[in-house]
Amino acid sequence: MNLPTPESIKKDIVNNLECEHITVEGDGQHFFATIISHAFENKTRIQRHQIVYACLGERMKQEIHALSMKTLTPSEWEKQNNG
Repeated sequence: MNLPTPESIKKDIVNNLECEHITVEGDGQHFFATIISHAFENKTRIQRHQIVYACLGERMKQEIHALSMKTLTPSEWEKQNNG
């Protein structure tokens, strides 16, 4: 089994979720993702994380030990960065 990489995690998310912006950083075991998507509109933080977990499927159970996320809508992202 290959260790997951930030690039492979990003690819799985982008292939399954339309993102305005995404960054993934990590060391092979612990990862941090910033994901900006219209799909997060009117969703709770937990629902947003579930959307991302669904993109990663079995990898969340088998390969990825820790994934911290910042999940924002484009308008939330804009407020956070320009507010």
